[in-house]
Amino acid sequence: MRCPFCGGEETQVKDSRPTEDNTAIRRRRVCSTCGGRFTTFERVQLRELMVVKRSGRRVPFDREKLMRSVEIAVRKRPVDPERIERMVSGIVRQLESTSEGEITSEMIGTHVMEGLKTIDDVAYVRFASVYRNFREARDFRELLGELGGLPGNDEPQEDA
Repeated sequence: MRCPFCGGEETQVKDSRPTEDNTAIRRRRVCSTCGGRFTTFERVQLRELMVVKRSGRRVPFDREKLMRSVEIAVRKRPVDPERIERMVSGIVRQLESTSEGEITSEMIGTHVMEGLKTIDDVAYVRFASVYRNFREARDFRELLGELGGLPGNDEPQEDA
């Protein structure tokens, strides 16, 4: 494993343990060259996945990109990072087990939205607004209506 600090190729594993959900091995490493310490994760990968973008372009699936997009959605929200890790691991397992090696970006977005909906409504709305490319307030109202967050227009209004 190459050191992320100095690029040295000699690193030693100082500690290994499974993650909380037992889907990965967490390894603490130290570089023999610069003494830098860093963490790596070892995960099972069932197959190489290719993502078919809306434009038709194909790119390799990147778990870290998926994790970053979910972390952006839950930023400054009271969500346990372990819960996010479990959700992302579950999505990856679903994608690897149900596909023929190619998955659409829409499929990934749908899985993320389903997961976020059960974790945090605000994160769900944040992700959905980017994923669905919201352009006006009506788009938000419709999504909030799905969540039960806005009263219907048929409810009586109080006079001021």
